[in-house]
Amino acid sequence: MADAPYPRDLRGYGREPPDPRWPDGARIAVQFVVNFEEGGENNILHGDPASEAFLSDVLGARPWPGQRHANIESMFEYGSRAGFWRLWRIFSERKLRPTVFGVATALQRNPEIVAAMNEARWDIASHGLKWVEHRDMPEAEERDTIAQAIRIHTEVTGQRPFGWYTGRSSINTLRLVTEAGGFLYSCDSYADDLPYWVRGAAGPHLIIPYSLDANDMRFVNAQGFGGGDQFFSYLKDSFDVLYDEGATSPKMMSVGLHCRIAGRPGRAASLMRFLDYVAGHDRVWVPTRLQIARHWHANLAHLAEGAPSVGSP
Repeated sequence: MADAPYPRDLRGYGREPPDPRWPDGARIAVQFVVNFEEGGENNILHGDPASEAFLSDVLGARPWPGQRHANIESMFEYGSRAGFWRLWRIFSERKLRPTVFGVATALQRNPEIVAAMNEARWDIASHGLKWVEHRDMPEAEERDTIAQAIRIHTEVTGQRPFGWYTGRSSINTLRLVTEAGGFLYSCDSYADDLPYWVRGAAGPHLIIPYSLDANDMRFVNAQGFGGGDQFFSYLKDSFDVLYDEGATSPKMMSVGLHCRIAGRPGRAASLMRFLDYVAGHDRVWVPTRLQIARHWHANLAHLAEGAPSVGSP
């Protein structure tokens, strides 16, 4: 068994992670993601077979084949009508720039929000064509949706995406993204506290891992956060451990947000508390993912030597 090819990297950086050499000697890079999915979720209006059933306040929801779900639709509408603008103000007032994981069709349906993202100079990465499951999608179809997502994203934002995150991905997603080319980073991984290289179709490809634990989705999932205090406490504990480690081994912390979830007032309050807590520490870098990618390409490209290849399953 030890000699058989195994298409996973279980070792990673091992005992001695590299020094990421964050700017200004930062002990930690804290990166915030705002997922913009509203208008790109499952809906028979979008040609999908059923209603959306994932990540809403209708806990335990199930898809309704051939039917619209008015309650869930209105919760997603809250995200674009109110939640986004609350998050936009929170970050803008603190002069912080998150990365957006933007679903192409959702961005296409809300040009006012895209204009606000561009005004604030947020990094808008692609979150795929539609916010749907890809696990059973034929490879040719997924390849085509990636191409469509890049095209629409470029048309509506004014710039092609340099980052990618599918989220509801397939085993083929990473390989297809590297084949599409043009990306400085992608994020369909939860495997490390630091970025790492893989070798794709056109050479080295940077993975900037994401997080589903330091993520507001835990408010609407089983065994998640019951209230804002739990969310703040979890983010604070994560930050404190990584900040302490950063005295000798700096790392990265990812925080995932959704307009319809953290954009609600009672949840936004805990986000504001955490942002202000982070601001109370020195030697902290709060970059976009694109800034991290450019830093890694410029300063840690040598780590790509010997990177594992992205191949077929």
